[in-house]
Amino acid sequence: MNRRDALKWMAAAIGTVSFLDAAPRSLGSGQKGGYGTDPDLLKGAVPWSRTLNDRQLKLTAALADLILPRAGGNSPSASELKVPDFIDEWISAPYPDQQRDRATVLEGLEWMDAEAARRFERDFVALSATEAIAICDDICFPPAAAPKYARAARFFSTFRNLCLGGYYTTDVGMRDAGYVGNIPLPAFNGPPPEVLKRLGIERAPW
Repeated sequence: MNRRDALKWMAAAIGTVSFLDAAPRSLGSGQKGGYGTDPDLLKGAVPWSRTLNDRQLKLTAALADLILPRAGGNSPSASELKVPDFIDEWISAPYPDQQRDRATVLEGLEWMDAEAARRFERDFVALSATEAIAICDDICFPPAAAPKYARAARFFSTFRNLCLGGYYTTDVGMRDAGYVGNIPLPAFNGPPPEVLKRLGIERAPW
C-alpha cells in the first residue's frame, strides 16, 4: 500500500470516529455573553478572529505539504486545497476541543521552528525537503519517539489528523478517497454480486 492510500484509510477512520463522537454543542456555555448556537458557516463568516499570523500560516503550509504533497494531476497538495486555512479556522473556534488543539498547534509550530534553527540554523520553511523530513521522522510516530520528543510527537499527531480532516472533506479530497456518497440514484438494486461474494453472502437481506 502506498503512502497516499494509507492516508486515505486513516482519513476514513478519523472521519468515522469523529462522527460517532459528535454531539450538538452550544457556544453560550462558559462564554462571557456567549455566541448562542453554532454559527451559520454557509454564510462564509464566523464570529471569531483567526489565530495564525503569516509566518505561522507559511509554516503550517510547509508542514501540511510534507504530509500531503501533490501526487499527480488529480491529487493536489494540502496547501492547494487550503488546508492551512482550515487548520487556522479550526483552532480559532471557541469550542473546548478546538481550544485544546489551538494550544497544541501553536506550541508545536513554535517547536518546529526552534528545532529547525537548532539543527540547521534556519526556519523550518527554509529547510530542504530532506532536512524537514529528518525532523518529522523523529516525531511522526509517538510510540517510537524519544522521550525528549514526546510533546512534539503529540503535536504532529494532532496536526496530521487536522490535515487529513481538512483535505478529505473537500470535494477533491473525497473524490481522491473514492467516496461516492451524496450522489442521487434513479434506483437502488442492492450491492453488486462481486461485493456480496466478497462478504460471503448470497443475497442482501433486503
